[in-house]
Amino acid sequence: MNARFTLLPGDGIGPEIIEQARIVLDAVASRFGHSFAYDAQLIGGIAIDETGDPLPVATIASAKESHAIILGAVGGPKWDDPTAKTRPEIGLLGIRKELSLFANLRPVRTQPALLDASPLKRELIEDVDILFYRELTGGIYFGASTTSDDGRTVSNAMTYSEYEIERIVRMAADAARMRRGKVTSVDKANVLAVSRLWRSTADRVMAEEFPDVEFETVLVDAMAMHLLSRAKDFDVVVTGNLFGDILTDEASMLPGSLGLLPSASLGSSGPGLYEPIHGSAPDLAGEDVANPLATILATAMALRHSLGLHDEAGAVEAAVERVLDNGLRTPDIARGGPTVSTSEMGAAVVAAL
Repeated sequence: MNARFTLLPGDGIGPEIIEQARIVLDAVASRFGHSFAYDAQLIGGIAIDETGDPLPVATIASAKESHAIILGAVGGPKWDDPTAKTRPEIGLLGIRKELSLFANLRPVRTQPALLDASPLKRELIEDVDILFYRELTGGIYFGASTTSDDGRTVSNAMTYSEYEIERIVRMAADAARMRRGKVTSVDKANVLAVSRLWRSTADRVMAEEFPDVEFETVLVDAMAMHLLSRAKDFDVVVTGNLFGDILTDEASMLPGSLGLLPSASLGSSGPGLYEPIHGSAPDLAGEDVANPLATILATAMALRHSLGLHDEAGAVEAAVERVLDNGLRTPDIARGGPTVSTSEMGAAVVAAL
């Protein structure tokens, strides 16, 4: 297969982890007989510095012409001025909108070799394998915002339409059919009117279109507790933008580090956007100590979801598991033991491939 990737290193540790993703993709291409081409573009803070725009026109054009986009991270204290006209994060929100990426997939799977890296007891996290579907383009992050004349009263609207809810629930249910056949919908229907629409819509879609899939609804506050007490009970979890953002960051503590968790943002068609769920960690930039595994696992998601290369994706995931089984650790998961650098970890994954 001939495929084209747009690489968006971004800010902080982004360039270092994207470089390791590219090296792993080259190894996949060599092993499986593919040809991968790359186009690096600007996004986030560095794009503001060089062009004045966190999402330059050239970046959008490149992304739309690619098979998949691999993103590092955006943002940092350098661009935190509240009086600034734009912010690095606008670039990330903008590319999601430009590509109509409404579904954010975040797999949370514990690695056997790292069970003791989690702050939770081993028996609570063994065999956890959850796939979160977070609605990405609606909800409170995109609702209308108001500020009073004196600036002392502010509001943000949480808004969803039936159509937005239907499409993310369908995508989650389709995924459940290929996994363990269970969907959990998370809302706050006992308080929020928008959650009552979410619940009634999800109930209808699941009953009419997916009667073969086990379905349950859990309130978001209860779900926050269940993730820490019985996470292995869940298969596919679908929820709105705000709740999904918070719950998936909480769930990152199950495998022990944000440095282990990838994500994908997908639409109905076109290229997907793949990235680690962690931030730009500017304090680690240039130190060759960041964990590249989440970004490498994000490339596996790109191979699977955008290119349909399931064997190749599985090979990358198996390689990551193998290096962890062999005891290699970056500082974030070392728990005081020996560590390897960002580049050494990437090279180890290539060797395992």
